[in-house]
Amino acid sequence: MNRGPHRSRGAIAALSVALLLSSCTGGAATAKGAAGSSGVDDPLFPALGNGGYHVSHYGLDLDYDVARQHLDATAAITARAGEDLRSFQLDLQGLKVTGVRVDGRIADFSRKGHKLTVRPAAGLKKGATFRTTVAYSGRPQEMQDADGAWEGWVRTGHGAFVSGEPAGSMTWFPGNNHPSDKAAYDFRITVPSGYTAVANGELRSKRVTGGQTTYEWHSKEPMASYLATATIGKFDVHESRTPQGLPLYVAVDPTQAKASKEPLARLPEILNWETGLFGPYPFSSAGAIVDHTPPRIDWIALETQTKPVYAGAPRAITVVHETAHQWFGDSVTPKTWRDTWLNEGFATYAEWLWQEHEGGPTPQQQFDKLYDSDEDDERWNFPPGEPDEASEVTATPVYERGAMVLQQLRNAVGDKTFFSILKEWPAKYRHANADTKDFIAFCQERTDEDLTDLFDDWLYGEGRPDWEY
Repeated sequence: MNRGPHRSRGAIAALSVALLLSSCTGGAATAKGAAGSSGVDDPLFPALGNGGYHVSHYGLDLDYDVARQHLDATAAITARAGEDLRSFQLDLQGLKVTGVRVDGRIADFSRKGHKLTVRPAAGLKKGATFRTTVAYSGRPQEMQDADGAWEGWVRTGHGAFVSGEPAGSMTWFPGNNHPSDKAAYDFRITVPSGYTAVANGELRSKRVTGGQTTYEWHSKEPMASYLATATIGKFDVHESRTPQGLPLYVAVDPTQAKASKEPLARLPEILNWETGLFGPYPFSSAGAIVDHTPPRIDWIALETQTKPVYAGAPRAITVVHETAHQWFGDSVTPKTWRDTWLNEGFATYAEWLWQEHEGGPTPQQQFDKLYDSDEDDERWNFPPGEPDEASEVTATPVYERGAMVLQQLRNAVGDKTFFSILKEWPAKYRHANADTKDFIAFCQERTDEDLTDLFDDWLYGEGRPDWEY
């Protein structure tokens, strides 16, 4: 993610979740087994995600009436039970659930807060693959995250700007809303003709019927729920391929077209340059969505998988940042939200490398400027490897000090080892999850230099470290 310049200035509020209480029964018998846990013990967002199962695929069928701002939808969720289950939970905020089935049989369900509890007619055995279908409808509501930003299904004057970090995906589809549970996705999105619906992956079909257009998108590589999008608007669409043959799909709001033209024209170049640094591009396609968002959307961009969403016309350096996330954050996804520096530190360091590539300051000069500056000391507010509050998940230390950690690592191990780490790390954890301990061990295995003090001071130390490599 790329936040606006004021977005990381302290905590504003705890994660906002609307408490909706409702229930419905379908006559299911009491089943044996455990109740899947509510939450996955994330250190920053303990209420997000659910235990007892792992999702392998989401099939989302969305019918959005732009004029009424109304969504009619069905989510088909394929998962595997991690234990014997008599019930399990999904994350869904707002919207009315009208029916739930598990493996074709009507299931009991109840609502409390953003948790949808499902009780199958028969217990689920450990290791069993099961399919849950949830029918729901209503007007999706955006939500305010822990640092005051708006996310989720954000209505625009011509559709919806859909972004999910850290929790917003549950405003428009039910799921296991935590980055540790990645899955493949298929989207079937129906909108009034004249509107375009853009989602992750590749466009499989586009059909016009009776004044409506249905778009079918397929995203085969595993994806965290916060990286999913179904952005709707009146876009200028450009489809092409990079010189290396990678499909590109770029959708731009006409009001942002002129300012976006030059930076987006550099996307093939940026992809090729980053492939040289980070190894093979990890997905089957790439692209961008540039929307015209309401003034309250005061952040810049999010690295939605294969197609970053930009709240307005991006700069080239922002395209560099969000494209780098396709390796760092999207392909290699953090196990918990406390590990977000592994996303943002790498993407920020990619900016530093790009600026040097463009004839600007070197990463060491960027480091020195930040280290010596007394103008903005917020980068020392907390250690990037150990944020304590949800409001800190995208704060300045995660970005700037996260990138400084990487420069110190480069100084310690030398350029040859460092640049091999930039390629080997995303290769080892391609389409998987990793945390800070994994990264420390990974780096230590590649050098005889003892990195203990470096990581203790720069990742976990309080305040400005008083030494440099």
